[in-house]
Amino acid sequence: MMINCIAVDDEPFALALVCSYIEQTPFLKLCGKYTSGVEGLKAVHEMPEIQLLFLDIRMTDLSGIELAKIIEQSGRKKNLRIIFTTAYDQYALEGFKVDALDYLLKPFSFVDFSRAATKAYDYFVLLEHAGTNPPVPAAVWPREKNYLYLKVEYQLVKIDTDEILYIEGLKDYVKLYLKNQDKPLLTLSSLKSLEEKLPPVSFLRIHRSFIVNIERIRSITKNTVQIGQTTISVTEQYRDGFLELLKKWNN
Repeated sequence: MMINCIAVDDEPFALALVCSYIEQTPFLKLCGKYTSGVEGLKAVHEMPEIQLLFLDIRMTDLSGIELAKIIEQSGRKKNLRIIFTTAYDQYALEGFKVDALDYLLKPFSFVDFSRAATKAYDYFVLLEHAGTNPPVPAAVWPREKNYLYLKVEYQLVKIDTDEILYIEGLKDYVKLYLKNQDKPLLTLSSLKSLEEKLPPVSFLRIHRSFIVNIERIRSITKNTVQIGQTTISVTEQYRDGFLELLKKWNN
């Protein structure tokens, strides 16, 4: 598989280095190089075959973050991914928010570049397979473990849903509390988005800020559930689903 990519950076030396790295990578095809965000945006619009952007963040006319947000709103996010290249680590959180595939901090080596490029390659291979394999009806799916793939500290982490105790939603983040782990995993997501990825037979939302793993519930009262040493209240908005669970416990 060849991945069509462009490089955008307003520093000539940095742009030349990225282009050199691209040309040394067998599965990357350099389709253009641009010295401004506006030029990069124009290339994205004119070349629908582009799949990957190596994108500087701090540029004078249009920043990499702004360009990424435009791409996100255009509906091309799934087929057009971004690897940020920047000398300023304070932009890491902003890069996370626009769901960048990776984040290279200048000066980076060819080894660092190759790691990020390989991540992009793996992504597009999975995307290609997902597009060619017809979905299997739910009734014939084998009963295997369910997994979530979540971005945690710029890594895509595979999480066995059976290991999840409960999930707490914060303003911009979600905390996943896992079995045999002292600290929760933190990922940039909404609780609603994560809820849609969970197997509904195993997880129940009982609060605006909490989803619990039904199998991990230790005890139940009329208004709370206990998981380990943590007690979580049930709010009125989610009481109907909780009452169904309570009925099953009473049978």
